[in-house]
Amino acid sequence: MLELYHNDMSSCAQKVRTVLAEKGLEWTGHHLDLRAGDTLTPDYLKLNPNGVVPTLIDDGTVIIESTVINEYLDDAYPGPALRPADARARAEMRLWTKKLDEGLHIHTATISAAIAFRHQQIDRPPEELARILAAMPDPAKRERRKDLIENGIHSKLFPDAIRAWDKTLGDMEDALADRPWLAGADFSLADIAYSPYLTRWQHLQLVGLVDKRPRLADWFERVRSRDSYRIGLADWFSDKYLPLMQEKGLEAWPEVKAML
Repeated sequence: MLELYHNDMSSCAQKVRTVLAEKGLEWTGHHLDLRAGDTLTPDYLKLNPNGVVPTLIDDGTVIIESTVINEYLDDAYPGPALRPADARARAEMRLWTKKLDEGLHIHTATISAAIAFRHQQIDRPPEELARILAAMPDPAKRERRKDLIENGIHSKLFPDAIRAWDKTLGDMEDALADRPWLAGADFSLADIAYSPYLTRWQHLQLVGLVDKRPRLADWFERVRSRDSYRIGLADWFSDKYLPLMQEKGLEAWPEVKAML
């Protein structure tokens, strides 16, 4: 029995749900409200000390970190292989996913919070916001969140984050010059890993990051045409977030464009 602790709009949860869909695996879900602090309760922190989603439980074994979960699922369950058979292509796939874990995911959180999600926190009573921040187990993450809530796109963290992603999208455009997928001829965990982030830029109306790169735009269209994208992402898109992301993204785009 597979159980998944997840959130509808979490990019990391989206990656894992997509792999589960590609594999045709059934799972029981536990949806957590990130804004309410569901990942910071004592019971959940026993499962995942990092206080984030997703967390997978497979027959009593707890597995955390979306990149690790996805490779675990590809190891443990039959179905279409989601890692290239060729060793060099598999190494390239891992280099793409490693980039996300080494900074791009944090940059995504920075961009998303600075543009849109800070507005879900600003209206909270100060004592409630202070309680949520205090419950975050990582002091550095706590300070980043506080800065982004207070300063938005004028946070000192924002310019480096948006520029890092602009460079990465350019690297993706270059990589797709001689191949259909990021790691070569076959759709892989690398393509699954990046699809939630391209989706996030679409939801935040940062489409200028993608539209100027035709190979990347074509790749994203092919990703979105897969059933696994609908099952893992689109079916979970939440009206609690989308209108806010669209409104605040449109407001921010001229200034973001100027930064680039």
